[in-house]
Amino acid sequence: MGRLFGTDGVREIANGALSPELAFRLGRAGAAVVASKRSARDGAPAIVIGRDTRLSGDMLEAALAAGMMSVGTRVLRVGVVPTPGVAYLVRSLEADAGAVISASHNPVEYNGIKFFSRDGFKLSDEEEVEIERHVLDGAGNVRSELEDGLPRPTGCNVGRSLDITDAQDRYVEFVKRTCDVTLEGLKIVVDCANGAAFACTPRLLRELGADVVAMSDAPDGTNINVGCGSTHPEAVSRAVVEAGADIGLAHDGDADRLIAIDERGRVVDGDHIMAICGLHLLRQGKLPRNSIVATVYSNLGLVKAFEREGGSVVLTKAGDRYVLEEMRRTGIILGGEQSGHIIFLDRSTTGDGAITALALLCVVRETMQPLSALASWMQTFPQVLVNVRVRDKNGLSGNRAIDEAVARATERLGDDGRIFVRPSGTEPLVRVLGEGPDRASLEQVVGDVARAISEALG
Repeated sequence: MGRLFGTDGVREIANGALSPELAFRLGRAGAAVVASKRSARDGAPAIVIGRDTRLSGDMLEAALAAGMMSVGTRVLRVGVVPTPGVAYLVRSLEADAGAVISASHNPVEYNGIKFFSRDGFKLSDEEEVEIERHVLDGAGNVRSELEDGLPRPTGCNVGRSLDITDAQDRYVEFVKRTCDVTLEGLKIVVDCANGAAFACTPRLLRELGADVVAMSDAPDGTNINVGCGSTHPEAVSRAVVEAGADIGLAHDGDADRLIAIDERGRVVDGDHIMAICGLHLLRQGKLPRNSIVATVYSNLGLVKAFEREGGSVVLTKAGDRYVLEEMRRTGIILGGEQSGHIIFLDRSTTGDGAITALALLCVVRETMQPLSALASWMQTFPQVLVNVRVRDKNGLSGNRAIDEAVARATERLGDDGRIFVRPSGTEPLVRVLGEGPDRASLEQVVGDVARAISEALG
């Protein structure tokens, strides 16, 4: 089976590779690792479990919780709650860890399991490896639960579960406290992706005074992310124009992402949201180090927007895990991805679509400008991405012909463009991404690099 954990937990086809048996073993191992690291306190360790609206969530929750209780852990079940809500509730309920059952923006047949530590951050790579060591044998196969080397208490020492009935109340009140804003007079369309935010976000916006048109807010277990949400912003875009709304907001299935729509129905992606919120903080002198963190796949226009005003963008490799690591290392409070997974580290420990929505709406209110005007703070540079299929992607490093092609491309693009080449993490592909002010010349430059890679490695 190989490694279980990817960059965002374990994610596979539910009741296929991600079986209830595997969920049970992950529950045992995850709970045992958490218990071994907790400070000395009375009572059994406690773990919060939340999930999104997928049909398979009930099955996997039952198995995961059973595994946790089999090593003596108390399980606090919070039901359907956004992923960032679980990260908050771990702290609010003074639990030892949290677990989320969700596959985020993926189709309904997928599901996933990821853990949060007691401080609300995702587990470290080392902790995930430790969990895997109890679940997998040396050949990468799933162990029997009788061979995992973990305790199996009996009698009064077996774990138990408790339903937390006010979880959504706690989370909504927490998000409200992150930004002091009234939304009276604003008409907002919110697309909940038939996912975990179907109740929370419309309620949050209404309680702050907005006139809310909610859509994709009737999950049936099978319709999560289907033609809706942040991966299909055309749906909310049409709704904003038809309703004459001021702004549209779209979550993904577990609501850790946000994509916005301006009053004209145009998409405002994560890069633009970071530009709007980050430049607003920069101008107020409230942005530590005058910097934000983004990934190498963020648009070059984001970098240029900050450079223009004396700020900077620190770039990491793709993945919110790496964005967060850099933010924690440097003390930067704002970072994220073009997909809309944005972290306000002074407000939360993970990407949070609802917190991002309020932060954006605060800028709309404080500047008294429509979202279309705010989005113009960042010019979007054309991007051209070519995937080159190769025999051996590991041959990319140190290949003289490819290095020379990249050097020529870099020289041709100059300061107003960039070329980025990297191997795919999962497929025999090399990705070539180019950015620059002129699409026609950019396509030529990227094409030249792609041909050099194909000739050398194809």
